[in-house]
Amino acid sequence: APGEKREFLPPPKVINGISREERLQQSAEFDVKASEEMKRRIEKQNKIEKLRFDMTGLQMSDRVKKLFDLSNGNQYEVIKVQKERGMKLFERRDGDTGSSAVQVIALTTRIQQLQTHIAKHRKDHSTKRGLNALYVRRRKLLDYMERKEFDSYRRVVKTLGLIR
Repeated sequence: APGEKREFLPPPKVINGISREERLQQSAEFDVKASEEMKRRIEKQNKIEKLRFDMTGLQMSDRVKKLFDLSNGNQYEVIKVQKERGMKLFERRDGDTGSSAVQVIALTTRIQQLQTHIAKHRKDHSTKRGLNALYVRRRKLLDYMERKEFDSYRRVVKTLGLIR
């Protein structure tokens, strides 16, 4: 009725809440730690020679090394190594291919591959459809990570430079 006075419930009190400034400070500290960890992992990867056919750790002459250098590899080999290196950055244990962060990296490299293909072949609609499906898969994985593994999500988004 128009003449009745309505009573509203007071907002619930937040227990263990922190101020915005504290949260931003904690976020900045986490970002610094995460970036240092990523730099350490990248430096570790850069120390390893980039050779084709997984020919790492073998004794060989300089001429043979030139033959097996990744700069002499075809596009498939270069992309394969790029994908493996990206996945190694985010793996939780050796041989990890199932964690969400690693799957996002794998999807992103495939998306980049298809983007270059579509730039060259503009009328390839079936590839464009497949690319859109990959976008959706990556977005769903990122949404899941945002809900369940927020720290890992932030690290992946920052490293890949994704806009979300």
